[in-house]
Amino acid sequence: MKKLLVTLLKIAASAAIISYLVYDATQGEGKANVFANLVNQPKHWGILVLAWWSCTVAVLLTFTRWWFLVRALDVPCPFFDAIRIGFWGYLFNLAPLGMIGGDLVKAAMLDHEHPNNRAKALASVLVDRVIGLYILFIVASVAILLTGFWRIEVAEIKNICWATFAITVGGGFGLAFVMGPEAWVGRAIRTVGRIPRAGPPLESLIRAVRMFNRRPRVLVLASIMTVGVHGFFAIGCYLIACGLPGNHLSFAQHFVVMPLSAAMQVIPVPIGPTELALDYFYANVPVVAGPPIAKGQGLVVSLVYRLITVLIASLGVFYYFGNRRELVEVIHEAEQEQEQ
Repeated sequence: MKKLLVTLLKIAASAAIISYLVYDATQGEGKANVFANLVNQPKHWGILVLAWWSCTVAVLLTFTRWWFLVRALDVPCPFFDAIRIGFWGYLFNLAPLGMIGGDLVKAAMLDHEHPNNRAKALASVLVDRVIGLYILFIVASVAILLTGFWRIEVAEIKNICWATFAITVGGGFGLAFVMGPEAWVGRAIRTVGRIPRAGPPLESLIRAVRMFNRRPRVLVLASIMTVGVHGFFAIGCYLIACGLPGNHLSFAQHFVVMPLSAAMQVIPVPIGPTELALDYFYANVPVVAGPPIAKGQGLVVSLVYRLITVLIASLGVFYYFGNRRELVEVIHEAEQEQEQ
């Protein structure tokens, strides 16, 4: 009952955010033009196909990155098995009715297929998530500096830029400390573990990250691949904007707004936060050339981006029907583990 209630609340929150964005986009002068243009104006289908290809490359890079992390922990997972499991995880991350997250599905499936590797499986998905999130802020910070994004005369934009810098620098120091010698950080980690309720999970996360402290080359390679992941997603979002009717932000600006919008995915809601962030940037960031961006254009771009990610995730459905019984069993085990 509790799980059902949480799921319904997540769906309600997503519906509320999207409904608000649609309502806001249809208010004021020329209301509903952005949606009418989407239907009536010509689209550049070739560019939209390129956008799908760019996002697909980004997703496959995330699966490859995770495979490198798994192999670094001496788990004998073949490459194409990692791709299959990665698609399952990606599908569950996007599924609005999913009771469990895609990362837990990946860890549970890896442990199911390679028994006695539960700790390593959890470590691989946790470190994969940490690297993906931290490099996202690095990419955004570099793009902010190169594009002069921080000079935009909008108070909220300036605050977002400085917050991005602070998270990038603070996260770097934090990761450097966590990866330090046991003699330096062991006592601090044990102290964190004694924090009521939140302590044990945090200590487990830190211990998982530290499983890679003797594999710096793997972490460097995974970080470089992550730059490619966020780059291809930014390119994909830009191509979506180019393929749709209406003006849009510049190519360079998408390397700021796309990572920062993607960072909103840490909010445990299936859909909405990323769309809200991208719509905000499109409404408040000055365009480099052309007419002003129509109200709601950011929402349209983000919804098409979401549709493309769903199409990519749908490939996981084919894997699901091919291994349905095995996956159902693993999901049941993962749900029990999540409750624990």
